[in-house]
Amino acid sequence: MTDDFLRLVSQANPAASQYQQANNGYPPSQSNNPYNDRSPQLMDPFFDDDDDNIADSAFGNAAPMKSQESNLPLAAAGASPAGHSKVTLGEGVPQGWNFDDDDLQPNSSQPFQGSGHFPGTKPEKPSAIKSLKSRKWKWPWAKEKELAGERVIALNNSAANSDFGNNFVSTSKYNLATFVPKFLFEQFSKYANLFFLFTACIQQIPGVSPTNRYTTIAPLAAVLLASAFKEMQEDLKRHQSDSELNARKAKVLTQQGTFAEKKWKDIEVGDVVRLESDDFIPADMLILSSSEPEGLCYIETSNLDGETNLKIKQASPHTASLTSPSLVNTLHGSLRSEQPNNSLYTYEGTLDLITNGGIPKQVPLGPDQVLLRGAQLRNTPWVYGLTVFTGHETKLMRNATSAPIKRTAVERQVNLQIIFLFILLLALSIGSTIGSSIRSWFFADAQWYLFETTTLGGRAKGFIEDILTFIILYNNLIPISLIVTMEVVKFQQAQFINWDLDMYYAKTDTPALCRTSSLVEELGQIEYVFSDKTGTLTCNEMEFKMCSIAGTAYADVVDESKRESEDGKDGWKTFAQMKTLLESANPFQDMPSTSSASLASEQEQDVVREFLTLLSVCHTVIPEIKNGKMVYQASSPDEAALVSGAELLGYKFTTRKPKSVFIEVWGQQQEYEILNVCEFNSTRKRMSTIVRAPDGKIKLYTKGADTVILERLSKNQPFTEKTLAHLEEYATEGLRTLCIAYRDISEQEYRQWSTIYDQAAQTINGRGDALDSAAELIEKDLFLLGATAIEDKLQDGVPDTIHTLQMAGIKVWVLTGDRQETAINIGMSCRLISESMNLVIINEENAQDTAEFITKRLSAIKNQRSTGELEDLALVIDGKSLGFALEKELSKVFLELAIMCKAVICCRVSPLQKALVVKLVKKNQKAILLAIGDGANDVSMIQAAHVGVGISGVEGLQAARSADVAISQFRFLKKLLLVHGAWSYRRLSKLILYSFYKNIVLYMTQFWYSFFNNFSGQIAYESWTLSLYNVVFTVLPPLVIGMFDQFVSARILDRYPQLYTLGQKNEFFTKTSFWLWILYGFSVILFWGDLKLADGLDSGHWFWGTTLYLAVLLTVLGKAALISDIWTKYTVAAIPGSFIFTMVFLPLYAIVAPAIGFSTEYSGIVPRLWSSAVFYIVIFLVPVFCLARDFAWKYYRRTYMPSSYHIAQELQKYNIPDYRPRQEQFQKAIKKVRATQRMRKNRGFAFSQTENSRQDQAKIIRAYDTSKAHARPSGY
Repeated sequence: MTDDFLRLVSQANPAASQYQQANNGYPPSQSNNPYNDRSPQLMDPFFDDDDDNIADSAFGNAAPMKSQESNLPLAAAGASPAGHSKVTLGEGVPQGWNFDDDDLQPNSSQPFQGSGHFPGTKPEKPSAIKSLKSRKWKWPWAKEKELAGERVIALNNSAANSDFGNNFVSTSKYNLATFVPKFLFEQFSKYANLFFLFTACIQQIPGVSPTNRYTTIAPLAAVLLASAFKEMQEDLKRHQSDSELNARKAKVLTQQGTFAEKKWKDIEVGDVVRLESDDFIPADMLILSSSEPEGLCYIETSNLDGETNLKIKQASPHTASLTSPSLVNTLHGSLRSEQPNNSLYTYEGTLDLITNGGIPKQVPLGPDQVLLRGAQLRNTPWVYGLTVFTGHETKLMRNATSAPIKRTAVERQVNLQIIFLFILLLALSIGSTIGSSIRSWFFADAQWYLFETTTLGGRAKGFIEDILTFIILYNNLIPISLIVTMEVVKFQQAQFINWDLDMYYAKTDTPALCRTSSLVEELGQIEYVFSDKTGTLTCNEMEFKMCSIAGTAYADVVDESKRESEDGKDGWKTFAQMKTLLESANPFQDMPSTSSASLASEQEQDVVREFLTLLSVCHTVIPEIKNGKMVYQASSPDEAALVSGAELLGYKFTTRKPKSVFIEVWGQQQEYEILNVCEFNSTRKRMSTIVRAPDGKIKLYTKGADTVILERLSKNQPFTEKTLAHLEEYATEGLRTLCIAYRDISEQEYRQWSTIYDQAAQTINGRGDALDSAAELIEKDLFLLGATAIEDKLQDGVPDTIHTLQMAGIKVWVLTGDRQETAINIGMSCRLISESMNLVIINEENAQDTAEFITKRLSAIKNQRSTGELEDLALVIDGKSLGFALEKELSKVFLELAIMCKAVICCRVSPLQKALVVKLVKKNQKAILLAIGDGANDVSMIQAAHVGVGISGVEGLQAARSADVAISQFRFLKKLLLVHGAWSYRRLSKLILYSFYKNIVLYMTQFWYSFFNNFSGQIAYESWTLSLYNVVFTVLPPLVIGMFDQFVSARILDRYPQLYTLGQKNEFFTKTSFWLWILYGFSVILFWGDLKLADGLDSGHWFWGTTLYLAVLLTVLGKAALISDIWTKYTVAAIPGSFIFTMVFLPLYAIVAPAIGFSTEYSGIVPRLWSSAVFYIVIFLVPVFCLARDFAWKYYRRTYMPSSYHIAQELQKYNIPDYRPRQEQFQKAIKKVRATQRMRKNRGFAFSQTENSRQDQAKIIRAYDTSKAHARPSGY
């Protein structure tokens, strides 16, 4: 078939709505797109506020394959066939066009045999060679090739789809083939390991090494094996969870019309899968049909975006009737689909079906028909899904980035310092070699007995060998034990986080889990926290908390201070009092009353009744009875909360039929006929339902944002002032508010309006605008009944945690897919945005306006700050503007504005944009970033940040799996950062500095000894005793300091969050502190001849060598004692314990080892050494002399130049109470005034429906008849 023919067919086909091929396939041409100036990589169409409100005609020819543009009614009316007929081709064939005879044969006796675009029932099987060619080998580092054009999937023909990948999924870091190269690359990117590998190699050269040739390679192998074991343990957990996922079972339709159980990994593209209620969706699928009317189904996407409210998906009307296996097997033709991509909220495809008569029929498909992997089917007994994308081609996996290798700032700094130490080591080695050369070249005659070579070649060879000898001699200036000690300490820190009962959530039995132990110290240096909103800050549970009816405020629980106002009137009442009011005047009992008070009371009762009726009738909720209990299914959690609230107050919504709803009031069933539904959208900010009440009257019920309802009220409203006052009060408490209004409509007015509405509903182009205009005509002269207040429940402790983090100097950014008003509202209630902050709201339509706005605001803020006027700012930006702001030329300016603000909220953002925002800050700011989220849409953000935290506790959440640390509540972040983070950073800083110190002290004595031994490369200490220095004698102090040291207690860190800034500024691990430690390690011990004994004899090399060794050991242990902030039983065992152990072990070793032919240097030394007074004087006096400077400096520093933590230590030691003035009542009053002022300008309202829903809500609710639930098809 030629492109021209396709174009002609599609233009004539009403189902395709002027369908034409663009760019020879996908993606469709963007030339007609009004948002063409948007960067395609950064923006996601789902987050476009106004897509729903633009007339179809504004786009020129509609882009292909979008269900909403086809304007198909949801009911059975299908598209006309696009075959060979007078409708499609006219009377004859256009001149110059050729058709193959077998392309289209409308012959009823013989089915269509297939073509390039429409594979028939028996397509040609691809050859093995062709199949191999299509599956090219791909290197692990090779970039994913961008697929152009379209994917053609044959229906009910698995052989034709064999080229597509399987559904196997792997989230692991290594496999059998990649483990060794990847692991070795990661390990040898640490310069210490690289250096030791070099040393181990040169130790193998005969005649060069002054020490045993295995003293470096053995410890290095042990270090690498320990690291390999840890990496394998962590990756095996990932493999295990992958295996569990891949082995899950699904029911796949066979050619015989039966269902075979297949593992998830064996599901292939083109398979039809039967999903049942509560099943997770194994691959990206197109819904063909379901048990519900019109092919509807409900899915929960908490796994994808953290939202627990149900989303509605709907099969195409052309496949919705295929409700049995035999009917599904009759599907022939192909699906032309977009190629795999990472956009969670868009999809374009076309079903090219072949009818029984062999006539092709095109069915456009959009996002409404797609079920994504990772979502869960809810409250729908069964669904048939056609598999489109599998495994790593699914949209969920396309959004998941591979687990990155994260390296901490401290590790990078250590790497750099190892280079400096290596340069120092080279300098010492070259210096010693020059000394050796001077001896051998200029004093060779005086030392004739050494038989030195005198040839030039020999001397050059000797020079090189000497350099290598001295490198080996001094190699432990860089401590080999450091890397393994750090690994052990970090692992133990991670265990402390896992064992912390303060971070254990009993409700779900979930402890904290530190998955990546190598990042613990970064938890103490965080400057930015990027948080998701839904499921992370909020529980995503809406609760009907309060309402204002007829000027009276009602709440579930009323505070004592609100019960009575000052004049004794207008006090708040409880819901129980409202029930009493209604019961005293049961509408089904006639009770005569005459007094004016009772008339007023009656009027109030009428308003309350009308209010509750509106809540139970005006909505798009569908009721279901589950386990004998009424459950409300709503596409918006706000709506479900309002209907549940009405039920709580005695107005129970029970049944929905296509044309009416039934509510139960005080045991009596009432039917309200639904005449029209004027839907909610972001422009209207309201929803209206026109109903015929049981008494035959027609009423208009409206609910919406206060701004739009108040301007549509009639004059002389009795309750407006009081309702507004209550609204302000609700808003200051961070509640989401709606105004409730109604009016009676006469039959004549309704008939006239109904005609206008029906005409608008039949409009082809711009139908949305026409319906909105029609609704405007009737939504006027309303009577205000009152207002509702819904609480979007925050997780426990969120406001306090955010406030504490801000006090600790951490900037909190919230990145959410939610709407702007909701996001601001949550920002207020969780204390991210305070009353004193000025809001900078960026909400522009194009790149130029965004750039102009950001630039102007930035210069205005700079000018203001240059005058010395400082005010706290909060930035709010929506997804569309953010797409423009993230473009290369504007990103730096946007970032400059954002970092000037104390809080940033990005709303309506896609998962990709979340990661891009994190990467923007990471690239341009020298700061450590943390990202926290709970859904699969947060994974890319979590992996982009330096530290990723996942909220766990809800089954199957992917964020916790991909994160470095998993916690079950946002409030635990406070202790994780302020306590565990601060401790880990301080401990590791001390551990690293001390490890360098102890090695430099020992090996610098070796350097000074070289002057004494004529630079001969002679070693001062016995070889194996030297090796035991790091492995046994000084192994415990750094371990204990790294695990148990606390520079201040958890209580003090919690009370003074400002102490956290020490980590942010990297106070404990600066270059200065590093070089000062190194400098003080330059132990200058001079040798003037040999050490003389009391009897006048020379002591000998090994006598004074061992004495010096023990003096150095005690100096190093004394330094550990000086820097320990807290003494525990472990500290005592590590510091004095190590010395006592050495003093006992060394003499035993010196007796036993020579006896078995080992360490023969120690022969006969013990009786001479351990009985000498000089030995004891030296080993105790030298350390005291060496550490006197350290002690004096410590005293001076604490007394005259104390740091903030020194003062905190004093407060802790003497338990000094905190005398900061308490002005809470005064502050509360000020906050309330400010909050009220702000809320007058900006009030968050509850949305009565999901804003971006592409379905026609009115038609969806008319499709349901919950009184006939038993009549659903079984699907078999």
